[in-house]
Amino acid sequence: MRPGRQLALLGAIFVILASAVWFGGKGGWQDRLAPNLGLDLVGGSRVTLQAQTGADGKPPTAQDLEQARRIIAERVDARGVSEAQVVIEGNQNIVISVAKKGDDAINDVGQASQLFFRKLLSQTDGSGLAAAPQPSPSPSASASGSPKPSTAASPAATPKPSVSASSGGTGGGAAMAPTPTPTPAASKSPTASASPAAAPKPSAPANPKVTVAQVQAKVGKAAWDAAGKLTAVATDPAQLEVLQPFAQLNGYEAALLPPKVQFYVPQVSCEQLDDRPAGSINNPDAEAVACEDGMKYLLDVSKVKGTDVDKASPQIEQNTNRRVVSLDFSSDGLDKWTSLTKESFNNEGQKCDQTALGAGSHCRVAVVLDNKVISSPEIQGVLGDDSVITGDFDQKSATDLANNLNYGSLSMTFLQQEAQSITPTLGGEHLQAGLLAAGIGMLLVVIYSFFYYRLLGTVIVLSLILSAALTFLALVFLGREMGFTLTLAGIAGFIVSLGVAADSFVIYFERLKDEIREGRSPRSAVPRAWVRARKTILTANAISLMAALVLYLVSSGAVAGFAFALGLATLIDLVVVFLFRHPIMTMFARTDAFLSPRVSGLGRVLHDAKEAK
Repeated sequence: MRPGRQLALLGAIFVILASAVWFGGKGGWQDRLAPNLGLDLVGGSRVTLQAQTGADGKPPTAQDLEQARRIIAERVDARGVSEAQVVIEGNQNIVISVAKKGDDAINDVGQASQLFFRKLLSQTDGSGLAAAPQPSPSPSASASGSPKPSTAASPAATPKPSVSASSGGTGGGAAMAPTPTPTPAASKSPTASASPAAAPKPSAPANPKVTVAQVQAKVGKAAWDAAGKLTAVATDPAQLEVLQPFAQLNGYEAALLPPKVQFYVPQVSCEQLDDRPAGSINNPDAEAVACEDGMKYLLDVSKVKGTDVDKASPQIEQNTNRRVVSLDFSSDGLDKWTSLTKESFNNEGQKCDQTALGAGSHCRVAVVLDNKVISSPEIQGVLGDDSVITGDFDQKSATDLANNLNYGSLSMTFLQQEAQSITPTLGGEHLQAGLLAAGIGMLLVVIYSFFYYRLLGTVIVLSLILSAALTFLALVFLGREMGFTLTLAGIAGFIVSLGVAADSFVIYFERLKDEIREGRSPRSAVPRAWVRARKTILTANAISLMAALVLYLVSSGAVAGFAFALGLATLIDLVVVFLFRHPIMTMFARTDAFLSPRVSGLGRVLHDAKEAK
């Protein structure tokens, strides 16, 4: 036994963890060493969301409301806010409570969102100018056969840094490079009225009860009729002039326009479309228009829904070392997905405009969440199960996309009814009481340790101090990296773990006494006692870990926080037992003080052993 190696390893772990905490934080030392505290300790926000009644005027069913609660809770957790409380109140309300640092994570988690996969039919510049060239009756640039200057912005083939798709499924190939996507180049507008700068800025969404008749009256019959006759993106100055009234629409009004009008009328911008009320394009049987990175897309009907996705997960490809998002579909969803990718790869059914999307490219499939396109990969083959979305992902973008695919299908509309700020006064009082109880308990353990074990009590105290330091550093690190939040329940879990740590001391030291009673010297008894006590310690800690794991998996909120804290403290206790307690006992066994009955705490045992001889 070379205890120096174990102690050096423990020191390295401590230094690495402390360095990660210190250099990974920002601000002063208080900010760098501050763990994430929960709602009951630092206050926070509580938001009440009311589910809207259906077409029949009835509130949602209990099953639908519970599914919505689960999805909202998963959305909050996926954004790094742990121990958020998401509960059902009454038959229409869902209440979300998060700590102060997680306030911004609940701003839009109640969005009435459904996830759809739609084939991308065409695209244009969402700022108000045509980005795709207007189709001509012949391959030439104009009807006369001579090049004609275009007033529209021409597409430049610039790699889009996020999406392409591949699969190990039926007919799919290897993962592809990011798909080139047309990006509008600057061009001069033909008239002042056609310029986006000259158009009135859309007002904020106002009255959600606006009607189609009101929108028709607002833009005028001439503009409405002209928009209905468009068959391609307008580039003619006269057309742009007559369509100018559409620029004054707000999001609620733009949502009532037919999809072809939303797409073909340049004055209907992505700003207006993004401002539409939640659920505006949630009809899977109708075409839709949505935006992504300033590009306006015309989308086919949805043939695959978010509920068809069984699981989406960010991964790293072994051969390329790049980040991808893996897709697994349900049994019914897999058939739909294969059919959609076959149609997109071969450009069958409702054909996509390859002139607008880029010559030689296959059709793309847009992943639409609520009113926005969150990804639009080009389909590189007829895809089956284990499909992946590839592209220039970093860890955050890949995780965000996977979270949207997993938790995007919220099938009902919610309106925010109430938002409250919660003060931490009550939690602070409870915290003081809890810390006082913990301090008293720790003091009693220290007194008992020195009274009963003497020198061995030093091992107990040093182990507890080291465990507390490692636990604190782990709390800060986990709070910063994965959003773990410490609440009163978590503090209770750490206090309970003191009992687990005390048990391992008692097991080891009592086994040491048994070895001495059997006639062995204190120095030879230490390694033998460790071998015999080790199995018991591992078994006891394994049971605590299993209990904490099961409790964490089947619970949520404060109970899950208690289980996580208990499991973390148990793991740290195992580290301290193997890398500190046993090595330090081996070192103590080599000292004269350990052999002294009065100093070591083994006096009565040594006396009984002598009497037995």
